[in-house]
Amino acid sequence: MSAQELRDKTPDQLREDLTALKKEAFNLRFQQATNQLENTARVREIRRQVARVKTVLNQKAASAAAE
Repeated sequence: MSAQELRDKTPDQLREDLTALKKEAFNLRFQQATNQLENTARVREIRRQVARVKTVLNQKAASAAAE
């Protein structure tokens, strides 16, 4: 998901996405710990998606505070 797609979402939708991504990250970490993880690159993708969502949320909060 690109940053532009994230900017089009509402803060509530972003928070839901963030929750889902964090759950997926937890599951991937659990699989990695038990040596069941097949696609190790997915961990990095999820971490970066979480960072993107948090960045957009912070930008939206800053713009709302400025207005």
